[in-house]
Amino acid sequence: MPTNRSSQTSGLDTAVQDPRQRCTILAAVCIALMAVIASVSGLGVAQPELSASFGASQTEVLWIINIYTITLAALLLPLGALGDRRGRKPMLLAGLLTFGVASAAAGLAGSPEVMLGARFLSGVGAAMIMPVTLAVITSTFPEGERAKAIGVWTGVAGGGGILGMFLSAALVDLASWRWLFVLPVALVVVAGAMTLRSVPNSRELPTHRFDLVGALASLVAVVGLVYFLHEGPAGGWTAPATLLSAVVGVVAGVVFVLWERRSAAPLLDVRLFRQRGLAGGSVSLLAVFGVQAGIFVVLFPFFQAVLGWSGLESTLALMPMAVLMMAASGLAPRLAQRIGSRATMAVGILLSSGGLVLMAALVSVGGGYLSILPGMLAMGLGMGLTMTPATEAITSSLPRDKQGVGSALNDVTREFGTALGVALLGALVTTGYRSAIGSRLHAVPAQVADTARQGVANALAAAHEAGPQAHAVTVAARESFVSGWQQAMWAGAVVMAIVFVAILLPGSRRSQPEAQTQSQSSDSDASASEELVAEAR
Repeated sequence: MPTNRSSQTSGLDTAVQDPRQRCTILAAVCIALMAVIASVSGLGVAQPELSASFGASQTEVLWIINIYTITLAALLLPLGALGDRRGRKPMLLAGLLTFGVASAAAGLAGSPEVMLGARFLSGVGAAMIMPVTLAVITSTFPEGERAKAIGVWTGVAGGGGILGMFLSAALVDLASWRWLFVLPVALVVVAGAMTLRSVPNSRELPTHRFDLVGALASLVAVVGLVYFLHEGPAGGWTAPATLLSAVVGVVAGVVFVLWERRSAAPLLDVRLFRQRGLAGGSVSLLAVFGVQAGIFVVLFPFFQAVLGWSGLESTLALMPMAVLMMAASGLAPRLAQRIGSRATMAVGILLSSGGLVLMAALVSVGGGYLSILPGMLAMGLGMGLTMTPATEAITSSLPRDKQGVGSALNDVTREFGTALGVALLGALVTTGYRSAIGSRLHAVPAQVADTARQGVANALAAAHEAGPQAHAVTVAARESFVSGWQQAMWAGAVVMAIVFVAILLPGSRRSQPEAQTQSQSSDSDASASEELVAEAR
């Protein structure tokens, strides 16, 4: 079996030559990533069961779900940087241990308070794991194999959430919500064993103190902005707590940028965003994950309220898109070799935009699942082609000894995109639904009409109280939801079109020989710096 290279060396010296060991490393980090990603979306399918089990309010249940994602997003940058400094393998193992213990505690929780604490601790462990998984790939895979490995990683990151929802819905239907935590614990055990055996360690050789001010500013900024995006649709965008979180997030973000510009050893050198690769990759991921998350907000009510499907059937309906997305992520590096990374991203964005147009134009109550399947497939293909080159653009824009920070930036972008997409596309669906249903409830009792305006699920629940108008309420609710759906899909298509144009703007292109020359020059500079460090030691 391959030997375990665990000596602490610089990230520049840890490329693994044994193909079997590289396969084991890739499997280990992808299994760890799957545990983290599945836990983001998995608990959402068990909201009624959680409420009944704990006697918890809807607000408490939402906090149990959201505290994980908020904690994860807030700690990604600081813990990614610590992984670079302290060692990526120890950080990965510590994260797996923390995440596994917290998941087991959540599965055994007897009260909402214990559950909330366990989910918070799970978020801490996930923030230790997620950036390190990608950093391990970029620091251990040789340049010729790196893009393929990143393609596998992005496929798991993109499709893992859908797969997690499907498995979670199956476990809730067949057993109970407590079984949701058996899967992440099992994945952690497998990933931990493989990490101990095959993953080499790599770390930065720090010459400056850890950027504590930057870390704290980034933490406050992410918490404030993500909380604002999470709470805005539910609590109201002008609610005092929502506005306060936005102000705190923006102020902390400004402080972070100003501090990083003047710091001798910044947590994240914000001037790197002048590079088209880093900026383009970040914007592409923001758009792709925003639209993906927004689509899920629309798809589940369509499957459940309009088509009358169960949670398990609804998640199963998403699998064709997830499978195509994961396959396209693996194929993206080959396409990028032929036409270039930026062109591959542009093709992916164009396909995603076309998928949204198809879903907006073809969706209907009578058309059912087949009316949206072509758009879903186009979206899956487009997102898969976009994610891999976008991720590689971000990680390749940062030095090899800052890959934990680069990976964390990639992950933070995904989390912000998800929160932004849920907030904005969800709001468009709600607004479109209320606007469309308002003129269709004239002959309906006032109390039923008021309930129906709150949402399609509320309308269907209240329809049985409408007497002879029950069928009319049901039809109005479903057709109004489709109207809101179309508004959201058209808005998403416009966003994707803008990103497509931005990627192909004049001046954003660069000849392949020039890119290769700059890359070789960068590698030579890094090697020279490493030699100087070795001599100094």
